[in-house]
Amino acid sequence: MKMTLRWYGKEADPIPLEYIRQIPGVTGVVTALMDMPAGTLWPWERIAERKRQVEEAGLEMKVIESVNVHEDIKLGLPSRDEYIENYRKTVQRLGQAGVEVICYNFMPVFDWTRTDLASVRPDGATALAYRQDLVDVIRDPQEFADKIEKNVQGFEMAGWEPERMSEVRRLFGLYKGVSHDDLFAHLGYFLNAVMPVCEAYGVSMALHPDDPPWDIFGLPRIITGRESLERVLALADTPCNGLTLCAGSLGADPGNDLPALIREFGGRKRIHFAHIRNVKHCGPRHFEETAHYSDDGSLDLYEIIKAYGDVAYEGYVRPDHGRMIFGETGRAGYGLYDRALGASYINGLWEAVTKNDKGKEKIL
Repeated sequence: MKMTLRWYGKEADPIPLEYIRQIPGVTGVVTALMDMPAGTLWPWERIAERKRQVEEAGLEMKVIESVNVHEDIKLGLPSRDEYIENYRKTVQRLGQAGVEVICYNFMPVFDWTRTDLASVRPDGATALAYRQDLVDVIRDPQEFADKIEKNVQGFEMAGWEPERMSEVRRLFGLYKGVSHDDLFAHLGYFLNAVMPVCEAYGVSMALHPDDPPWDIFGLPRIITGRESLERVLALADTPCNGLTLCAGSLGADPGNDLPALIREFGGRKRIHFAHIRNVKHCGPRHFEETAHYSDDGSLDLYEIIKAYGDVAYEGYVRPDHGRMIFGETGRAGYGLYDRALGASYINGLWEAVTKNDKGKEKIL
């Protein structure tokens, strides 16, 4: 297990690389060119400069999150081939820069969605939260997008591109009549166009689950649990077509058995990237994000890490969204302190699991 932390670049992230370098066990950062609109070709010079910055800080740049997929690809419009070609060339350049994994998602219009970016928890920390009943009474999704954009304390919400949010109403019109099966078909078209480049340059695509893992605003969400994960892998039968197993996203649905999913798909070596965090189930389709510590939420982090140990996971992992603690302000879900605590907690569990396994082998 290779521990990383997400970092948005020195222009967009208030956390300097030297701070990340001081977190025990963190060997790399997961980064991206956040200002590049979906569908554009990433310039080689900027990829190389980001790699230089990361490596000069003593860290690795092996995972990119995300190279966003243009909405025309998700919609299956004739213009998609132009954007797919840019994606193919970007994958090639990232592979040439030593990148091994690209995390991406296929969520229509909205990326990960929350109704509160600073829900106050019992200990005084603030965290991300979601309540379906609040979403259900929103008549105009553009108003929701505007509200989110105004509540990020000067930082963009991860995955929510301003140029996309400014045209929510138009996109909703385009998605009328697009079914779950349509979206899967468009994902298959995209994957089969990109996989040859991935295979040639040693890059694995790691699809992130939909977050939350159910339809919102009537838009189809297709990556929600075991059956859909299996369906994704069948779209392109190559090891380069894999998953980002996000415990928090899938774990928002109590029906998803996280350790079982890890053992199944990790055992087949199709988990290329792991997001690990905890959530507390507060009611039907209502959850809060918590500290990574098991007792603070509804997920058993020890069992999750043990499952990764059982499949001898050797891929990349990062602590996912953190609370805001110790008076810190910053990008929603991506402060320094709680994610550093999360990385340390996960590393501690990993050390205990792996040493316990070795001890069992010696006894046998």
